[in-house]
Amino acid sequence: MTTLTSQDAAHAGGPRALEAPRVRAALLDCLQANLAVLADRHHGPDTHLRLGAVLRFAPAPHGPGGLPTVEPTVEDQLAAAGELLGLAVRERATGRPDAAPDGPAEPSYVVADAFHLPWVPYHGHKHVEHSFLLEPGADGVTVTDAYHNDTTWGPARPLHLSYRRDQLDALLAALPEDTVTVRLAARPPGPAPAPVHTPADEAVVDAYLRAYADHEDRVLALERFTLETWLLARARHLHAAYAAHLAGGAQDEAVRAHLARWDGVVEHTYLAYRRVARGRAEPAGLFERAGEALRGDAAVFGGQRPQALEDEVRAVVAEVLHVSADTLVVGTGDFDGDLSRLAEFGSMRMVEVVERLEQRFAVEFAPEDLVPENLHRVDDLCALIRRSPSAH
Repeated sequence: MTTLTSQDAAHAGGPRALEAPRVRAALLDCLQANLAVLADRHHGPDTHLRLGAVLRFAPAPHGPGGLPTVEPTVEDQLAAAGELLGLAVRERATGRPDAAPDGPAEPSYVVADAFHLPWVPYHGHKHVEHSFLLEPGADGVTVTDAYHNDTTWGPARPLHLSYRRDQLDALLAALPEDTVTVRLAARPPGPAPAPVHTPADEAVVDAYLRAYADHEDRVLALERFTLETWLLARARHLHAAYAAHLAGGAQDEAVRAHLARWDGVVEHTYLAYRRVARGRAEPAGLFERAGEALRGDAAVFGGQRPQALEDEVRAVVAEVLHVSADTLVVGTGDFDGDLSRLAEFGSMRMVEVVERLEQRFAVEFAPEDLVPENLHRVDDLCALIRRSPSAH
């Protein structure tokens, strides 16, 4: 699984290649991959598939080059890790990481510029955020990177490298000052959430595709759209894998065909980018094809069933209140649906429920909706989620 040969590992006293991490790396982006390693280490194999529980199309309006983007931020990924993987941020620092941090020999999750990381193909070629795990040990320091991708400069595959401390000190000294280092604490991840897909809004799809199709800098637009379609396709592969994992079976033919359609969009986009970057004509039909794939998600993955959403919201509320979700079903005992009548509910818990729901469903409640009258019943909270825009 690692790209290093035995000759590479031994060359000039370089890092030793160890057994690579085992996660479904081909389904994950470069920030998710190493959170996945920690999740499975703490909570068992395939815990990381929970990152595919929620599928929604909610691009941020102003990304690089002024283009809309579905690329998650570091903050987004850490919030998802806390909500879905049982990994809570314990410490966070900005600056060059220390190869031998104080405290116990636990891993640090590091996000740095891949341009400066010699084990990835982007080294010396492209500036892009990339994660890895840094873990001190008795005989040196290990670097774990579960990223899996094929790039213009060669393949990236999951790897686990052992460095002497002096070797890694030199490597880390070259990292930029905006490098982020995070210590994550394991928490019980809770029950596996139900797969939820929110169908894309037609106007949002049209505006998103039009921004790329009409952008005057075609090289920039297609380079960015290459990343966008790659992220969109991986998110759908991950969602399908999570649903199949919960169901204990294989994906059906309709899902496999739709994922193949998304893979075709990725290939078409990369072809268009490479052709235009070489000064040649842009292939036709790309954005129509991408639009068909986005609109086809609903037919394959379904919409967000009202009962599924209600169950998810009830589970979040129950976790905050430290009660059983079954006790929050209207008609159970004396419960009439009004959370404010529960002894466990109060203003502090109400605020925590709001924050947890915004993280869980990647939404941001409108300020005018954040009044107590809208926050005391599960069905009212569901209504807020349905009409709330993305938190990006």
